[in-house]
This record gives sequence, C-alpha cells and structure tokens, in this order.
Amino acid sequence: MITKRVMSYALIAASATGLSCAAAPPAAASPRPPAAPAAFTVTSTAFTEGGTIPKVHECTSGGNDPRQKNESPPLAWTGSPAAAQSYALIMRDLDNNNLLHWIIYDIPATATSLPQNVEHVYQPPVPKGSRQIYYRGSASLFGYQGPCSPNSVNTYEFVVHALNKATLDNLDADSSIQTAARTITQASIGSARITGES
Repeated sequence: MITKRVMSYALIAASATGLSCAAAPPAAASPRPPAAPAAFTVTSTAFTEGGTIPKVHECTSGGNDPRQKNESPPLAWTGSPAAAQSYALIMRDLDNNNLLHWIIYDIPATATSLPQNVEHVYQPPVPKGSRQIYYRGSASLFGYQGPCSPNSVNTYEFVVHALNKATLDNLDADSSIQTAARTITQASIGSARITGES
C-alpha cells in the first residue's frame, strides 16, 4: 500500500512539473547591439586613395604643360561627427616638410563635398560662407596651390576636419597659413584623410 502511494505521489509530481514547463513563456530574444557609427571618410572622383592625382590638378608654375590647370580636386566626405559645426580642409605635401598647399575653412556643417576648381578668392561662392587662406610660395593666390614637384613623385594629403565652431572668427584674409593650420587643429573634433601621388 505504501509503495502504491509513493508511486502515485511521484506521478502527480511529474505531471505538475510538465504543466509548469508547458506554461512557461518563451525566453525573450537578446537585443541586438547598436550598429557602430560609420567611419569618417573622404573620397575623390579624381583619384583613389594613394592613386595618381591627374595633371589638371597640378600647379601651373612648374612648367608649360597645358594639362596643368591648378584646379582643386573634387572631394566628398561621409560619417562625420554629429557634433560638427563646420568643416575645414588642410592639404600638405608630405614629402616636402609637410608644406601647406591649401586651407579652406568655415565650410558649413550642412556641406558634404567640395567641387572641382574652387575659385581662387578669399570667399569663394561655393561652398557658400567658406573662406580660404592666402598661399605664399611657388604662387601667390588665395586657396588651392596644386602639386609642384616636377623632379620627384610626392605624396599629397587632404585632411577634412570636423570643427567644434561654426566659424573661425580669429582668422581673416591676412592670417598666415601656419596660423590657420594650428587654429583648425585645435578646434578639430574628428578628421578624415585621403592621399594622392603627383
């Protein structure tokens, strides 16, 4: 009799356990981690990273090649910091003591590109509101001065900086290119680069 009772209790316990398992809700799926933000990158339709910069973007003071027109290359950027209030671009010749070739700043935060052949004036019409530093070197002009290395192949770096200021009001038409570069670096909250050979 005792044996029968023990078996009955065991059957009841097993049945209750089965019901409990059946009634348990399915485990919630683990939430997916948030997607990583896109990297801040710069590209050009004129050349790929590390590629050859076309002749049209070379300086006109290095020879008599009609293909050399000293036109700035088209550049575009994506994935910039959300806190960016404006942009600036610094171009250097990495193989010539980091010689500064071009600085354009106060590019609006809404901009995502620079067109080819930005006008050589202090305040170019495109991008609206932007300003350029006066270049004093192999030429004397506002804005872009293209590669000028006829006897060697040099690497030129274009760096787009996202800035924490809408305008760099301590710079003006008389500011030196070195002062402008320091000011931009100090206000930078992120940067992206592309290099080309010429």
